[in-house]
Amino acid sequence: MQFSEPKGIYLQIADQMRERILRREWSAGQRIPSIRELAVELGVNPNTVARSYQTLVDSRLIANRRGLGYFVAEDAAERALAEMREAFLRDEMPRIVRTMRLLGIGPEEISAGFSRQERANA
Repeated sequence: MQFSEPKGIYLQIADQMRERILRREWSAGQRIPSIRELAVELGVNPNTVARSYQTLVDSRLIANRRGLGYFVAEDAAERALAEMREAFLRDEMPRIVRTMRLLGIGPEEISAGFSRQERANA
């Protein structure tokens, strides 16, 4: 994991965890690594990971079952998708549109480029 973004490390970890849920690496009801296990895996302080977990608990993507650990919520994938879509439209889209205007790129060019990328990644 690269910790170079201006975004806090605990938020980067939470984002990575959301992505793992969306990619179905962690499925609904599955136990996820403990705070200590993930801290060791990522090479960060356990308090940082604990903060990430609390962020995801607050978003109802994971739940703590006392004495058993943390588990992926049943509707976590749908919630993660909704959160990430909202964040993209709120945070990323305005930057993309500004850059498009600056470079004189229109929606047609973006659509064509998107289609090329889709074919290349198929």
